[in-house]
Amino acid sequence: MMDRLLVKRQQPASPPSPQQPPPIGSDWALFLDLDGTLLDLAPTPTSVEVPPGLIDVLRRLSARLGGALAIVTGRPLEDIDRLLAPLRLPVAGNHGASARLPDGTTRALAEFAPLPPEWLPHAEEACATWPGVIVEPKPYSIALHYRQAPEREFDILALARELVGGHPDYEILKAHYAYEVRPQQATKGLAIERLMELAPFRGRIPVFVGDDETDESARAAARQLGGIGLDVAPSFGGSAGRVRQWLASAVAGDGA
Repeated sequence: MMDRLLVKRQQPASPPSPQQPPPIGSDWALFLDLDGTLLDLAPTPTSVEVPPGLIDVLRRLSARLGGALAIVTGRPLEDIDRLLAPLRLPVAGNHGASARLPDGTTRALAEFAPLPPEWLPHAEEACATWPGVIVEPKPYSIALHYRQAPEREFDILALARELVGGHPDYEILKAHYAYEVRPQQATKGLAIERLMELAPFRGRIPVFVGDDETDESARAAARQLGGIGLDVAPSFGGSAGRVRQWLASAVAGDGA
């Protein structure tokens, strides 16, 4: 059976020189990944920090784009709202499985079966003997983080393959020091397609910015819809800080 593993491309030893990203257009529909794109990566999912000023920049940029700015991430919706409070943007979370739409309603973007109930306790039991490994349960997936135990990568991958084996509707996603088991239908590309059907995104140029292979479906969807898919590595030298500077430059001089 073919191994359903989406692998993040190998990062260079040193960050590449950034290419010049295009200036943000007033006719864009802008979709932004969170970890590694807006926020610097951290040792654990709960230890990320929101830099001062970012929330205000997002608020002002959303207003400049007529509300056509959304967060598209693997995190659950409640995580995003906690991190970006008091701002409440349109959001696609759980790798596109669920969303808060521009009208404020929340719903799944496709039909997904619940995770097999035995997966989470099995993963937690297996990882309990591996110090530094974190099991992160999500509504439609399980993420296995090994940033603090990089020597456990192949153990984590073997565990993920054990969970997915015999379940054709699931696949393994490779992210930054993590493997995530998720439904194959749950993609960020799906989220871009669904949101672009709705006002205020409809009729605009879709632009997505993300930092790893989990974002490739969203980059592809944006391009297929006539827009732009940007990768943080070549476009911003691998720096979330440069992404933030790019966003801030679009609203520099705007009133509060």
